Amino acid sequence: MKSPLRRNPFPVEAWFDFSITLSFAVPKDELAARLPACLEAETFDDRWAFIAVALVQTRRLRPKGLPSFLGHDFLLAGYRYFVAYRSFDGRRLRGLQIIRSETDRRRMAFLGNLLTPYDYTHTPLKIETRAGIHHVTDGAGGLRIAASLADEQSPLPAGSPFPSWRDARRFCGPLPFTFSHDADRHRVLIIEGVREQWKPAPVRVHDCDIPRLARLGFSQTLLASAFMVRDIPYHWKKGRFERLPPA
Repeated sequence: MKSPLRRNPFPVEAWFDFSITLSFAVPKDELAARLPACLEAETFDDRWAFIAVALVQTRRLRPKGLPSFLGHDFLLAGYRYFVAYRSFDGRRLRGLQIIRSETDRRRMAFLGNLLTPYDYTHTPLKIETRAGIHHVTDGAGGLRIAASLADEQSPLPAGSPFPSWRDARRFCGPLPFTFSHDADRHRVLIIEGVREQWKPAPVRVHDCDIPRLARLGFSQTLLASAFMVRDIPYHWKKGRFERLPPA
């Protein structure tokens, strides 16, 4: 976080047309080894940790309080670890560590890298909906996802570690907080999201090929669940730092 602006310096608001989140289970020890000491992996059954791949059609993203016509519309693909952080006041905060962000808008990639530490990359993401199935591709890196709404009686993905959709909801994202470790200054940037009307519905994944996920190099990567929310407001508070105690 070299620029002083890369801290989400003001509150931001947006509208989500939809957010589809695919959660993948990986061995907990392998993910934990990639985290800074201030973060711990959120786990299930003391065996699995989780990576989320979120596909979000965002409208009117702008500093909170500005007119909506000044906002930006874009499609986002975000790669995130499910983690937790123990705050100075003793609370255990569940959240995400963002490891990569891709967007179909060059302007959004520029602004994202100016104002956040989320490593935005311009990627030609596209989404089409045919016969109720949402098809997401990137036209460059080989990403390909096809998914449609399901219900509570639908089966979870084959091989999922979750026994039920209820268990899977704990890892459907976005979680309340996002954490970024500033190793140079020995501190953590905490950004809190505020969500309303958040009722994730199960999703059936018809096709899934995410080369970026495979390149992370985990020994196992299992599709654990997928959820969708639609037509919801969302906003982020101004980022704040907590200085870490001496090692």
